[in-house]
Amino acid sequence: MGLFDSKKSHQAGQVDMSRLPRHIAIIMDGNGRWAKQRGLPRTAGHKVGAEVFRKIATYCKELGVEYLTVYAFSTENWKRPADEVSTIMGLLKQYMLEAIESMERDQIRLKFFGDMSAISPELQEMVERTNAISREIDGFQANICLNYGGRDELLRAARAFAADCVAGERSADALTEAEFGEYLFSAGIPDPELIIRPSGEVRLSNFLLWQCAYSEFYFCDTLWPDFNERTLDEAIIDYQKRDRRFGGVKK
Repeated sequence: MGLFDSKKSHQAGQVDMSRLPRHIAIIMDGNGRWAKQRGLPRTAGHKVGAEVFRKIATYCKELGVEYLTVYAFSTENWKRPADEVSTIMGLLKQYMLEAIESMERDQIRLKFFGDMSAISPELQEMVERTNAISREIDGFQANICLNYGGRDELLRAARAFAADCVAGERSADALTEAEFGEYLFSAGIPDPELIIRPSGEVRLSNFLLWQCAYSEFYFCDTLWPDFNERTLDEAIIDYQKRDRRFGGVKK
């Protein structure tokens, strides 16, 4: 079975298929609390959460969403217990191995946002392999934020732009938002129209700080391991009810 294989057809209900967001971003939160409620180790929650990611990525592709970005591991998550970090990295390795085998067949691109220098050499090599495969594919793209922080992304972009200015390749006075966006991990990808955070927390937690400028937010109490296709439908339906004016006035 490939990373995003699924025989299940979507049950969109009231979702307007003609007005789907091109890009959905999700903060996958609540794995630890889900496990604690069941008397299980936090690592058990991450294992179930990884399966939920597989299902939701598959469902997004089936619906016709073009991009899905998920917050898998932040720059702050290294502070967690060593066994928990090890489990997360092990799950990542497992799914990357599956992805390498199935991406071309299923026409699915996989991209990683974040500082890859902190992960193991083995995982870094896998990231390079998925990047190479993705360059040959057109289709749905899943972006995984790994060792990622929104502020860190902005600092890296600013440093890279400054270096290009010093080298005479860019002019600081001519900098535009579009040009600055070329230095972000998300270069070439449209900003998310919809950002979802399950688990009852109501904050961004350093996620896509530049890209979220005009995103619509959807918060729900569902813990990530309990998140399913219907939960995503409800988020999309709520998004489709909103009047997006981007600072203007509706005529």
